[in-house]
Amino acid sequence: MEPKNTNYFAPFDWTSMMSLNPWPENPARAYDIKKYHKILSPDYPDFLDKYLELPILKRLSGVGLLCGTDWTHLYKNRFYYSRLDHSIGVALIIWHFTHDKKQTLAGLFHDASTPVFSHVSDFRKGDALTQTATEAPNESILKNDEALRELLQEDGLTVQEISDYHIYPVADNEIPQLSADRLEYMFPSGMALDGTWDLPSIEKAYKDIRILKNEDGLDELGFKTLEIAEDYCRRFCMIGHILQLNENKLTLHMLGQIMNMAVEEGLLQEDDFMNKSESEIMDVLDQMALRQAQGPHGTSGANVHLARLYKTFRTMTKIEHRDSALPAEEYFSISLDVKQRYIDPLVDMGSQSLSKGKSVTRLSQVSPFAKKIIDDFKSFSDTKYGCVKLISFC
Repeated sequence: MEPKNTNYFAPFDWTSMMSLNPWPENPARAYDIKKYHKILSPDYPDFLDKYLELPILKRLSGVGLLCGTDWTHLYKNRFYYSRLDHSIGVALIIWHFTHDKKQTLAGLFHDASTPVFSHVSDFRKGDALTQTATEAPNESILKNDEALRELLQEDGLTVQEISDYHIYPVADNEIPQLSADRLEYMFPSGMALDGTWDLPSIEKAYKDIRILKNEDGLDELGFKTLEIAEDYCRRFCMIGHILQLNENKLTLHMLGQIMNMAVEEGLLQEDDFMNKSESEIMDVLDQMALRQAQGPHGTSGANVHLARLYKTFRTMTKIEHRDSALPAEEYFSISLDVKQRYIDPLVDMGSQSLSKGKSVTRLSQVSPFAKKIIDDFKSFSDTKYGCVKLISFC
């Protein structure tokens, strides 16, 4: 029997996380994006359609939500979910709960500045801990888009009203609160990464959500039912656990270093990360690796190392967990602190039986189970280093 003080997440290493939920007999039924979006808002806001034709949004169809993990064998992602899919999902959640056009559009455009491979760009820039570097150009991009300004004028809105979704607490707020953005990205992340969520479980949780008032008197998404809130907290933290394991840290940092080296070697330009799709970027690197495999004549040492990194990224299926880095000539090693993604949602205890008059509160204050999940999540520590052996072309 395990000691009672064992960290809840200690048994869940990468292999077990990737095999917790077997593939369903019909993946298309379990992970249908259109059906998922219909759950988020059965009442579709038709005014979104004209905005979805704008190039600043359409390019997001070539940017994956899951930060480049669709391109390596270390992951077994069940389907591809784009930043455009995510942006639509956020807008649908906001519309469902507020029916406010400006808040909905703020959610739709909140990721307009996201480059290919999403938060890999933050890792490239040394921002693994907060992962907000990609947000900085968003307001400027929206303000400089004439076609967007014209559409907003038709709806009686201004760019200022939709350029910063942080001002709308239902759309965005700080961890550990629940917002439309946080709610949305964890549903498809769980469906794709490890099957934590499927459509029935999403629908059950989503139907229990309400707008509640938090400690600061601000609107915040929360739950009506304690048991559903507990289940949601556990599922959310389990997905967050994947994102703080060394496998995920190594994958995103490695891809970030590959992108940096590709720019230094003149294979890519910074503008490519905003103007090309992920598949187009990978085509460039595939050709580079192919040339290297055919013979290193005329290539620099940097190109050889870049090719080894890239081929390792694409083909790796496991990493090593170590207390110290392995030799850099043969291994890629990382030791990083990253943003912890967890949730301590509001729950309306006034709607519970035996509530004894309690009102809206944080789940951890009324659920010992949730408190342990959250505390253990925050205190979990992987090995100091994650390492992967580099492929040799010799």
